[in-house]
Amino acid sequence: MTHPIPRRAVLLAVAMTALARASDAQSARYFPPPGDAWERRAPAAVGMDSAAVAVAVAFAQANEINWSLDMAEQVRTNTAREPYPDILGPLMNRGHQNGIVLRNGYIVAEWGDTRRLDMTFSVAKSYLSTVAGIAFDRALIGNLDEPEGRTVKDGGFDSPHNAKITWRMHLTQTSEWEGTLWDKPDVADRRRGRDRTLNAPGTFWEYNDVRVNRLALSLLRLFRQSLPEVLEREIMDPIGATDTWVWHGYRNAFVDIDGQRMQSVSGGGHWGGGVWANTRDHARFGYLMLRRGNWNGKQLVSERWIEQATTPTPLRPVYGFMWWLNTDGQQFAAASRRSYFALGAGGNAIWIDPEHDLVVVTRWLAGNRLNEFMRLVTAAVVAPAPVPAR
Repeated sequence: MTHPIPRRAVLLAVAMTALARASDAQSARYFPPPGDAWERRAPAAVGMDSAAVAVAVAFAQANEINWSLDMAEQVRTNTAREPYPDILGPLMNRGHQNGIVLRNGYIVAEWGDTRRLDMTFSVAKSYLSTVAGIAFDRALIGNLDEPEGRTVKDGGFDSPHNAKITWRMHLTQTSEWEGTLWDKPDVADRRRGRDRTLNAPGTFWEYNDVRVNRLALSLLRLFRQSLPEVLEREIMDPIGATDTWVWHGYRNAFVDIDGQRMQSVSGGGHWGGGVWANTRDHARFGYLMLRRGNWNGKQLVSERWIEQATTPTPLRPVYGFMWWLNTDGQQFAAASRRSYFALGAGGNAIWIDPEHDLVVVTRWLAGNRLNEFMRLVTAAVVAPAPVPAR
């Protein structure tokens, strides 16, 4: 006599098969090894038009941003009208326009000096977001909606106003944190009216580097280890990044943790510092995100985190957890709606397009030319991304 297989067992078997297939597909994908042995593919081999790719590259090369190569001069110009313009972190003179296009992980196009170390400005915020994801995955952050001050007790969240701030608010730039950090009061970067009255935490969106730097300090206190060390161990070494990238803080941004003097890093180069990296290392980081946190079969940051990090913030639907989103095409009309971006001043961008299996990094491209560049790259896609062979 045969016995029917319980429906629950059938559903479990189906789910396990689907997971196995997904794992097989992930492991079948190409991941570049460490170093320069990064495979290239002719555009036609990955469903792109060679002539159209060449047009996109030529467009980028012809539209370098009109910033000074002298970064001290440029940053002084950028901050000249701010109430607290002092530069606190190191600066590095910039290189020239360069970039890289990946499809299916392979290099399809590369131009300029993609191995040159350069400042990245607010691209650093997306790296900081990923470090927060590691804290979340490790349960150092138990609940994104709990007050940050329940875990971080350094006086920064003691006021009745700041006591209401949650991790989610800080990650979405809706915290309205009030205070002074590294000699910069939060009003130093209140871009929508420095004299405005503060709103309740979670009710107002504002891009504010002082508050981002406060989040970086909170994460340092959680890990009790410098964030560059965390990023290196958990992300950059596993994805095969070079040893040239650095993450700077300000000259006065030091705290004592367990008897050790540690520097808290900045979330951009607004007043100097931030993540400095070459274009190829940015491409590896973008490719990790495209692969939903998985690198050659190893999950470095959870899919759950990436899903949350790329979910629109209700108060600012084109912003997630310090990643820019293309909700309804509002950010870049020419890019796919599923695209998301790490964006920094000076035309620094990591563009991740899951719809077309693309990662594109541009450096020092004029900001008002970025949408057209995206249109040209997207137009070069003439066939769906191939499914990895099992």
